[in-house]
This record gives sequence, C-alpha cells and structure tokens, in this order.
Amino acid sequence: MWSGPRNLSTAMMYAFGNRADCAVVDEPFYAAYLADTGLKHPMRDEILRSQPKDPTVVADWLVTDMPEGKPVFYQKHMTQHMRTVMPRRWMADVTNVFLLRHPARVVASFAAKYDAITETDIGFLQQAELYDHICQMGQKPVVIDSYDIRQDPEGMLRKLCDALGLAWDPAMLHWPSGGHRSDGVWAPHWYGAVHNSTGFAGPEGGLPQLEGRLAELVELVLPSYEAMAERKI
Repeated sequence: MWSGPRNLSTAMMYAFGNRADCAVVDEPFYAAYLADTGLKHPMRDEILRSQPKDPTVVADWLVTDMPEGKPVFYQKHMTQHMRTVMPRRWMADVTNVFLLRHPARVVASFAAKYDAITETDIGFLQQAELYDHICQMGQKPVVIDSYDIRQDPEGMLRKLCDALGLAWDPAMLHWPSGGHRSDGVWAPHWYGAVHNSTGFAGPEGGLPQLEGRLAELVELVLPSYEAMAERKI
C-alpha cells in the first residue's frame, strides 16, 4: 500500500492488521530513507536504531518472508521513502495499491506536526512516478481514495478486497484502541488520533483553506493527485 503521509495509511494498516489472515509491517524503509537523506525527523535516532538502514536488506525481506506464517502480508509504504537509491525490482513480486488523499488535507495535517514541509515530504510527485513505474513492470495497480473510504468504509473496503482477490472480513471495520504491536517506534509522535480510535473516522468536510507557502505547495502537487484520482476504484 503506497501513500504519502497523513493519508489514512495507519488506519488502513490497522484495518488489515485486524484480519486473522494478515500480518502487517509499518514503513519498513523509513530508517533507510532517513539514513540516505540526513533529514532530522522527530525521533530520528530511535528510528535509525529500530530498522535496517540498508534498503537492499529491507527489500529482500519484503519478498522472502511471510511474518507469523500468515497468507497475507500488508506492507504500509510511504512513496517519499522510495528515493533513487532504493531498490525497486521487488515491487514486481507484490500486489501494489495506491492510497490517495487530496493534497490540501495532507498539507494541513502534515504542517501541524512538522514545520519544514516541502513537496518531497508529502509524496505526491513520487506517487505518480511510482505508479507509472509499476505499470511499466506489467501491473495495473489498484487506486483508492481515503475520502471515499471515510464516506463509506465498508463499501470501499469490500471493493478493495474484491480488486485484490481477498475475501471480505468485517473485522477490518474496527480495531482495538491503543495502537498495533507492529507500529513503528515513531508512533508516539504521529499516531495519537488513530491510537484513540477503534474504527474509521466519519466523512470528511470541506477542504481546508490554506494560504501562502502551503497553498502554493498544494497547487504544485495537485496535478499529480488529480491524474491518480482519475484511476481510482
């Protein structure tokens, strides 16, 4: 599952993690991304200690291990983590899905947690490029929008399961509060709202009104979002 930050991605990981047949992993390339970029993200040192920093090691693990012996392995990935140094051949061995959210919502949410936000932090340009790359590999990835999921969680998750060839499991609609055992070590900084949840939040309202640099950032990445949104289920 490929998404940018602040994009319902953790709730989706919890939904799949509540299936009896599914193991999950939370942003396995995060440490490799920080090691490559040198970015000073919150909890940087803890993240670097918690995961392999060699992206080849991560990629090999993603396609050679099925954690807990489960038949389904849900991998939560951030598109901005897949820099040019990251291996990509492993993507041909998994089923790729792209999770969208309107950039105005992403920018407003991300800026509340991280001040120095740029277009490379929010993943829209990388998401469109990764989609094209995976299509060139011969796959036709599934695209789903977080707005639609929050409007109709059961209906959209059923459609997603159908697209993936998975049986519908109503356990996906609810999960225990307090987080998942597979949460990354960064969860205390980023996952407060979803840790307090036991299911998907209700429908979203109108788009947030942004000004200045944040509004310009939305305009920059909006074409990438709109091109992806044309392909959503």
